[in-house]
Amino acid sequence: MKLLRPTSDSPGAQMELPLADAHPAAPVAPMAADAALLAPPPETWPPAPPNGRTLHVGERMVHYSLKRSSRRTIGFTVDDRGLSITAPRWVTLTDIEAAILEKQRWIFNKLGEWRHREARRVLPTVQWRAGASLPFLGKPITLRLESPAGALLFDADMRVLHLALPTHADEQQIRDRVQGWLQHQARRLLPERLEVYADKLGVRHTGFALTSAATRWGSCTADGKIRLNWRLMHFPLSMIDYVAAHELAHLKEMNHGPRFWETVESIFPEFRDARAQLRAHPPELLPTF
Repeated sequence: MKLLRPTSDSPGAQMELPLADAHPAAPVAPMAADAALLAPPPETWPPAPPNGRTLHVGERMVHYSLKRSSRRTIGFTVDDRGLSITAPRWVTLTDIEAAILEKQRWIFNKLGEWRHREARRVLPTVQWRAGASLPFLGKPITLRLESPAGALLFDADMRVLHLALPTHADEQQIRDRVQGWLQHQARRLLPERLEVYADKLGVRHTGFALTSAATRWGSCTADGKIRLNWRLMHFPLSMIDYVAAHELAHLKEMNHGPRFWETVESIFPEFRDARAQLRAHPPELLPTF
């Protein structure tokens, strides 16, 4: 089962509105000041989705997509695609728009959070030379060419990676040395994290390998072989653990249905936050090797 950047798994901020609350008892009050500050100006919101709908909320225009289902509540999801709403088939459009107005503060807050996250996530291009910086386990490290030990050395206290290269080393040599070191760290750490969550879930995978896939973080085959992307080493341990738990959960549920997410949650309860963070950092926005 491939782990793509989460798509239909409802990543991002979510809330549900019971249908009994869908009709405001009184006219909706103006949006609170803090919500207005967090709300991105209309021109920076995600564009209207294909076949999407729009609603004027005060002086703002909200774009949203609407999906009908057999659920019993109105559900809201805000992510980098904007606002998505899932509602029972029998609920009227008037009810849905009333629900948007009632929950406008939450919606505007979450749209603002996503805008700021998008602005922060793009990393500058790494210049492969002495003094360059790149993320390792969620924090920046600095590259140095010469090594006091005469060999490749990572100073965890100073967060400096000494590459043991001559001062005239070219960009390709530096890039290759850093990639080799990151992959070595991945071969050490990723199997350890798989073992931690395999024990929690009571499962065993049949094999492990690194991958350099451009658009996915991991995969699990029907016969239990797991592959994890070595670029995960750029991320905090919580995001690495989410991917490990996600792939191991496929050993019990080879799908992304409700039982699958219940399985993930049973061993990694905070998976929603980690999933949203991972979605905000696709591989193509990481340093280029």
